[in-house]
Amino acid sequence: MCLGIPGEIVELIPGQPELAKVEVAGVRRAINVGLVSQDGIRPGDWVLVHVGFAMSKIDEREAAATLELLRGLGQVYADELDALAESDIT
Repeated sequence: MCLGIPGEIVELIPGQPELAKVEVAGVRRAINVGLVSQDGIRPGDWVLVHVGFAMSKIDEREAAATLELLRGLGQVYADELDALAESDIT
């Protein structure tokens, strides 16, 4: 199962305007932000991440509620975090 997981933008990658680093539950990975860059992405923003892409910009309250719901899924959520930890698009 693939989930959309909230991640916080922690860094914009210099020289690569389509990429940013996000943090999801302690895991930091580069993702493609091209689909939401028109919304003015910057560190501290929250996005919904799916298969290495930021699909939409969300607010912090929505991110917290979604993360709480996902944690309740147990192993499915753990598997998704493992997949994120193993990914690398840089």
